[in-house]
Amino acid sequence: MQKHLPVFDFLDANKFVYKRETFPDTTEKGAANVAHALGFRERQMVKTLIFETDKNECALVMVGGDQNAISGHLKKVLGSRNISMCSPEKVKAVTGYVIGSIPPFHWQPEGFKTFLEESLCAEEVLGVGTGCWGEEILITPNELIKASKAVVVNLTDRERPIFPE
Repeated sequence: MQKHLPVFDFLDANKFVYKRETFPDTTEKGAANVAHALGFRERQMVKTLIFETDKNECALVMVGGDQNAISGHLKKVLGSRNISMCSPEKVKAVTGYVIGSIPPFHWQPEGFKTFLEESLCAEEVLGVGTGCWGEEILITPNELIKASKAVVVNLTDRERPIFPE
């Protein structure tokens, strides 16, 4: 039985197109394991990471399950030379969710910064967390950008500009 979750209320109320998927909640944590459980490539399962700057500002950064953001690119995007991933306690305080299935929309206050790795826009569908392990949202990159109000930036390729033309 599918659970009633606030993230679905948000998507439905705003008429975003998406598909719900479930996987065994006994699946080991991690994007690679979710991808395997649902039959997708690791790149398609999005990691939602919460970073903090030395100005005490937090931001959501989305990269593919097999990707890591280049530190220098991330620092430029966040406008700070001193950044770090938020502690599990800070993530819970900022998002209302625990690390492992943070949805990339519906909880952000006005003006909260959200970024999506540019290469994910080439994917047909992406998987994002719902706030509940064992549930996943499948959504197109364009719908994800609209729902999360994400700015698309290059965080993973040293050879390309950070901000797309």
